[in-house]
Amino acid sequence: MADALIASTIKVALEKTLSLANERIGTLFQFKEDLETLRGSVAMIQAVLADAEENQTHDQVVQLWLQRLEAVAFDAENLLDELNYEALHRQLVGKVRSFILSSDINIVFPRRMASKIRDINKKLNKINKEANDFGLIRRATFPYSTTAKVTLNRETDSSAGHYVVGRAKDETRLVETLLSLSEKAVSVIPILGMGGLGKTTLAQSVYNNSHVHSHFEKKIWVCVSDNFEETRLLKMILESLTRRNVEMTNRDVIVQEIREQLVGKKYLLVLDDVWTEKLKLWDDFLNLLLGLNATNGNWCVVTTRKQQTASIVATHDPYVLGKLSDDDCWSILIKKAIAGGEIPEQLHVMKEEIIKKCGGLPLAASVMGGLLRMKRKEEWKLILINKLSNLSGDEDAVMEVLKLSFDCLPSPSIKKCFAYCSILPKDSKMKGDMLIELWMAEGFLQTDVNSQMMMEEIGMNYLRILLQSSLFEETRNYWGTHYKMHDLVHDLAESMSKSTKVINSGDAHIIDIGNQIRYLAIDSSGGVYSKKLFAGISTSLHTLFIVKGDLSGDMLIKLKNLYVLNLSGARTQELPVSIGKLIHLRYVNISNLQISILPDSLCKLYNLQTLTLSYSKVKDLPKGMCNLISLRHLHYYRGDENFQMPLEMGRLTCLQTLEFFNVGREKGRQIGELGCLKNLKGKLELRNLQLVKDRKGAEEANLSEKANLFRLQLEWAWALDREGDNYNYDRDVLDGLQPHPNLEELVIQRFMGDQFPRWLMDLPTTLPKLALLELYYCHRCRELLPLQNFASLKQLEIRGCNGLTNLPTDMLQSCSSLQKLRVIDCDNLITFPLDLQQTPSLLEVGLWVCPKLKTSMTPKGFGVLTSLRKLLIGPFSDDDHENSSIYNEFDWSGLISSSSSSSTLRELLLYGLPHAQSLPHQLQYLTTLTSLYLFHFGAVEALPDWFGNFVALEELTLYNFKKLGHLPSMDTMRRLTKLTCLHIYRSPLLKERCTPEHSGPDSQWSKVSHIRDLCISG
Repeated sequence: MADALIASTIKVALEKTLSLANERIGTLFQFKEDLETLRGSVAMIQAVLADAEENQTHDQVVQLWLQRLEAVAFDAENLLDELNYEALHRQLVGKVRSFILSSDINIVFPRRMASKIRDINKKLNKINKEANDFGLIRRATFPYSTTAKVTLNRETDSSAGHYVVGRAKDETRLVETLLSLSEKAVSVIPILGMGGLGKTTLAQSVYNNSHVHSHFEKKIWVCVSDNFEETRLLKMILESLTRRNVEMTNRDVIVQEIREQLVGKKYLLVLDDVWTEKLKLWDDFLNLLLGLNATNGNWCVVTTRKQQTASIVATHDPYVLGKLSDDDCWSILIKKAIAGGEIPEQLHVMKEEIIKKCGGLPLAASVMGGLLRMKRKEEWKLILINKLSNLSGDEDAVMEVLKLSFDCLPSPSIKKCFAYCSILPKDSKMKGDMLIELWMAEGFLQTDVNSQMMMEEIGMNYLRILLQSSLFEETRNYWGTHYKMHDLVHDLAESMSKSTKVINSGDAHIIDIGNQIRYLAIDSSGGVYSKKLFAGISTSLHTLFIVKGDLSGDMLIKLKNLYVLNLSGARTQELPVSIGKLIHLRYVNISNLQISILPDSLCKLYNLQTLTLSYSKVKDLPKGMCNLISLRHLHYYRGDENFQMPLEMGRLTCLQTLEFFNVGREKGRQIGELGCLKNLKGKLELRNLQLVKDRKGAEEANLSEKANLFRLQLEWAWALDREGDNYNYDRDVLDGLQPHPNLEELVIQRFMGDQFPRWLMDLPTTLPKLALLELYYCHRCRELLPLQNFASLKQLEIRGCNGLTNLPTDMLQSCSSLQKLRVIDCDNLITFPLDLQQTPSLLEVGLWVCPKLKTSMTPKGFGVLTSLRKLLIGPFSDDDHENSSIYNEFDWSGLISSSSSSSTLRELLLYGLPHAQSLPHQLQYLTTLTSLYLFHFGAVEALPDWFGNFVALEELTLYNFKKLGHLPSMDTMRRLTKLTCLHIYRSPLLKERCTPEHSGPDSQWSKVSHIRDLCISG
């Protein structure tokens, strides 16, 4: 059977070979003529590839020809890359020194390489001759554009507002079932249907339904796929419950933690994409669930394509998902194809025929819409007639549409990028940066000759194209933006490349090592079969993911053509020294590992582009880091300001990702090292700025030229840790750190100048895109910088600035975009009479722990804030008030609902005074609150019955109510029907009275025993 991706693989490999076979290499090693011959042979082969790709499906001779060509193309790529490595080495050690010190490099190495290039040329010449003998036709070749503009309509999954069509009735029926009374501890309902029907989308809609959310105390989502292994499922259940990675492997410990999470709580468990048909596996898992929680009314929703699976798991009749209506399919297709605006006439004419071909499958409609969007309107009819004429409306039809969408991807490189993703498990949430770095390492992101785009920009464009084609989906949540593939799309990616293998433990023996495996993910590198497998593919392997187990140095050194090494899921305790021999390596990932020391040999990887150490135990970076001159992304973060940066980081001129830089005293660690790093992007923390002595020194960082930084954090040491008390140069240093106008977020910590420099006094002009500004512990500043007419500013936080006493009324004049304002821990602040009419977009306001702030001098006019959701206030100065009345002059009226307007306030944090004997009576009118946090009302003995007004309250937290002994009356507490979380800390009396054992007239247990999430401590 023909390899559908082989022609694309060859085209990408040859393009990379041509980019490496440059004049610099030929001149350096004195074989310009041989490289010229190679370039000519490659050009001739490129001209016949399109014809060979078409003929391979019915001509086995052409198939074999392509396979031979693929092997030679990779040999040529590896050979030229070896020459490139040597050129980088010479660049490092110095050309003269290299010639003097190494006779091998001077004489033997060039001769050996020249001989290998001539061998490659002979093979290419023979391949060209065979192409002529086969009658392959030469066609004009045109470079593929990497810069094509892509208009993208942003899409997300249901957790972030996914576009769901035609499933409202299905959702309602399922929700009614889940909310119905059940006498079983765990009831199981399968959602059954073919691939592409939208089972997962429906399950997500049910999972996020507001009624389901309030009915179940715990919700768990697990993507199962075809690996129904009990310990794996338990780990994923615990991760879903705790929202943290679970490293433990002991099954009993995991079960115990899950039991603690679920005890006494009603839960919903969704098992997405289940394939197992083994009754014993399911029975064992179900029995385990039954042992976790004895509470009745728990539900498990299982999505599956298989009737047998549904029959095995069901305790309730399966919910068989039907196809979408024609109108719903049309709605999905139109949204994808034209992204708003009028429907073209060409599409209207074909409507009936297109809907018929969708077959009621939402995935087919979405992919078809993406396919039409990528093509010119003139091509639509041809696609419909020639490519989609035989669609049948079943799973095979979806695969046919997906295959066509893949075929229509605009370049071989994008096809390679897509197929490469099959190395990742099904249901993976893939980070965009990670994908781009992997694609780049494999050489899929070659730049156009005339393009100014970086490889990362090309990769981002490819992501957009895959999204537009519906081959990728975009999901957003608290952890950021990720990409994923539908199961059927993942199946397509797997089928596209015979050179990618994912091997589970025990399966290594079934792999035919005669096949050229170039991309391998394996869950264990131990065992006889695994070692035999590695030996058989040692020269062909380009990418290796170790999911479990270890990787020995002896095994690693054999993989001499490795470009990508991902050990992030392995149990490796030490990175082998032999890694320095893998000269092609461009990507190394050891995140989440216990490795604490990196070998110095790592610094011999002159081709390395990405080094990922996130969440590892690495304490120090190797001394020779400055030799990694191709490094573009260093994913590594240490919060320790005493951490010493490696010497001469400024030599890494390709570097784009650098999460922090600790300024040092000695040469090679000073701030000037940043000056040459012109390509830095994203976030940068710049620490120990007290070691920079003047403006000239600060300017050496060249921050004003770093146009791709969007967040900059500038940190000085704490005053106690600084030498002497001379802070006069802080202002000059900050003046020299003026960022590029593109900056979006700026954080300044522990600046000790008494005035801000010029550029900070006119931020709307110097930083016109700034959306976030945070000033922390700038104690000596007496006045805040002017922020009037700052249209871009959305978040402002001022914390611990004890030199501030008065903030003016017009401080934020015409800041109409400001959404979040926090003034916290400013010990000497007395007045802040802000005019809130100037900041109408505020969602959150915090005036928190500013003990001298007078209530009468706090902001007024909360009624104009029609979007205010969260408020943090107190304590205020009690110089002129009794403890109980310090809040009387606060503007409560603007926060209270009236007949003409409804309050939007949902969350309130209120800080009292230790001797306050009552709560502010105005609180009782804030009836829209869903979360209320009250702190330090130390003399309050009982909560008032007007708490019953909080009918929307879901969460109540009380802290340091030392004398509190009584909650509101029983009737009042029962009126709080939405209250599911009650946390009370440092209330010894209440702790004693809120236990089942406590009896008598003071017992409060009956008032709280029904609350799901209850925590009361003394």
